Amino acid sequence: MAAIVYYILVLPLSYLPLSILYLFTDFFYLIILCFIPYRKAVIEQNLKRSFPDKSEKELRTIKRSFYRHFTDLLAEGIKNLSISESSIRRRMTVANSEIMDQLFEKKKNVILVSGHYNNWEWLVSSQDLLFPHKAIGIGMPMTSKFWDKKINERRQRFGMTVVHAKNYKEELEQRKNEIKAVLTLSDQSPGNSLKSYWMNFLNQPTAVLFGAEIMAHELDYAVVYFTTKKVKRGHYQLELQLISENPRTMEWGEITEAHTRLLEKEIIDSPTYWLWSHKRWKREIPEDLEKLKKEQRERFNSKYKH
Repeated sequence: MAAIVYYILVLPLSYLPLSILYLFTDFFYLIILCFIPYRKAVIEQNLKRSFPDKSEKELRTIKRSFYRHFTDLLAEGIKNLSISESSIRRRMTVANSEIMDQLFEKKKNVILVSGHYNNWEWLVSSQDLLFPHKAIGIGMPMTSKFWDKKINERRQRFGMTVVHAKNYKEELEQRKNEIKAVLTLSDQSPGNSLKSYWMNFLNQPTAVLFGAEIMAHELDYAVVYFTTKKVKRGHYQLELQLISENPRTMEWGEITEAHTRLLEKEIIDSPTYWLWSHKRWKREIPEDLEKLKKEQRERFNSKYKH
């Protein structure tokens, strides 16, 4: 059934002009807004907890604008399956690519870190076109093996290599002679609350993935945060910020705090574009959080701060 849906419906739709796809998703926007509200309870709870000072009217406005953006992402995600190289180059640009150019000249590998903000799918597909570094994307496989294979084939056609989070070290080792930029989206809900970095994010205690920081210290990769600005419908621009060129000089939690605070600022400034439908806060807060943090810091320092 998955193959039929992909080859008969989704892939042919992707060859339509984006303007036509937007007409379909404009209609879908009305459906989820008025008749079948997609993950309404999750979105409303996330917004209410994140913005306790906003009125109900303000929260409704954010929810409506999120639904509008979400349906745009649906159209753009479908288009991503067949979008041409020239088109994606026009639609994804970088405001200050010199940061990556300079790191490349120094032969410095990079961890590119951010969250599910604006159109991350187009970045996955276009990253190898945007920067001189070899593009590596780390992610978790989809539940459906068919869709996982097909989506990743499409993501990789412009040079990106997508690897499983559990196998990324092998891929990086095989490419040790290449200068790489490893893409990580670090705002998912972690699988284990006891292995997470806990901090206050959007007005609530939050478990944050610690993988980008561990990778930076283990491999000595520079860390660059990126935000994706929506220039206009179907056009985005990346803005880069260097967190550290020498991550091993940074203390426990500094990298994670830095990239999470930068994402938080973007969300507060323009909340429409974050993925509010994600069950971000489903991990329970550990009973003795301060004890956990102390133990985590001690283990980190014993491993990386000799």
